[in-house]
Amino acid sequence: MRIGLVVNPVAGMGGRVGLKGTDGKVEEARERGAAPRAPDRAAEAMAAFAERAPDATVLAGPGAMGADAATAAGFEPELVGAVDPERTRDPATTTAADTRAVVADLADSDVDLVLFVGGDGTAVDVAAALDDVDGESDARDTPMLGVPAGVKVYSSVFAVTPREAGRIAAEFDRVENREINDIDEDVYREGSVETELRAVRPVPVAEGVQASKQLGGGSVEGLVEGFLADLQPGGIYVFGPGSTVGAIEDALGIDGSPLGVDVWQASPTFAEPPSTASPPDGELLVRDGSADEIRAATGAVDDDSAATDGDPAVVVVVSPIGGQGFLFGRGNQQIAPDVIRAAELAVVGSRRKLDGVGTLRVDTDDDSLDEELQGWRKVRVGRVEHRLLPVE
Repeated sequence: MRIGLVVNPVAGMGGRVGLKGTDGKVEEARERGAAPRAPDRAAEAMAAFAERAPDATVLAGPGAMGADAATAAGFEPELVGAVDPERTRDPATTTAADTRAVVADLADSDVDLVLFVGGDGTAVDVAAALDDVDGESDARDTPMLGVPAGVKVYSSVFAVTPREAGRIAAEFDRVENREINDIDEDVYREGSVETELRAVRPVPVAEGVQASKQLGGGSVEGLVEGFLADLQPGGIYVFGPGSTVGAIEDALGIDGSPLGVDVWQASPTFAEPPSTASPPDGELLVRDGSADEIRAATGAVDDDSAATDGDPAVVVVVSPIGGQGFLFGRGNQQIAPDVIRAAELAVVGSRRKLDGVGTLRVDTDDDSLDEELQGWRKVRVGRVEHRLLPVE
């Protein structure tokens, strides 16, 4: 088996610091304290691949663009792409052109699969390079598979986790055409989602490949009423992105960020039970916050932090991504593992959205936390109704 590996070293750097993407924002992300995320995810995927295909031939981009992860997994990769390995040590210097150059060489080298690490923007670059090579030759279409490392992962060409990507890359036996979508990050930062179909490419067929994100609607009035009725006086609420959670914020009179993460604290005293007709007072502590800002507002200092008697309750409110089922790890990386551990978790979702979700998923960048979150989870779907779904 011959596998090609390419890593976008800057993918996902904007997530933890609240930038909702890294396109054109690498320097700002670093100024906010962001660290590269993609190299670790590449190493995790390649370790899983090596467990199942230790004798495979691996071709990779130089340095942090692939070779480092392949070497760490025990392979001696063949280097491709005219990129100086030393230049890849600084993520800010790698470009989309570098990614395309590596992928073009991989396709010309007749690999069985291009395994890429990044987000939707990287997927677009990989697909464009493969399309160019296909257009110049009669060679078969080269399949591609994504290791999720970006902030936005809308396309249906990604595995659900890095380890699943490594497993699928080693074991797949057939492919099917899937869509690659991307959004305008500048418009996204302003609170709007405008998706665009950018390409269609063959992708391995496996249960561990995520679905394309579906944007669904549906009445959530009863859900909002039920949530407000359960509000705790003085409680601190971390509201994730999405229209369902946004409906709760609207009912509370919060000028929230539609696609960011907000932190709001309810008044210590309010008339009970609150409702949309008489919502409680409260204070918006953080709007569109970074991981550090959310951590400071909730009092989550480290992984060992825990609430004590007299501390206000902290509740993280999220809704699964339609069609994919992710609670964490897609568009809400600002909600860091230590915050999740220190909080209660409230999951909400419209019935229409959940009709397309059989399993909930988490991808927090913390394996032990992912395991802790597994099991059956109640999802509020109405005023008093809940639906039980498994977290895997």
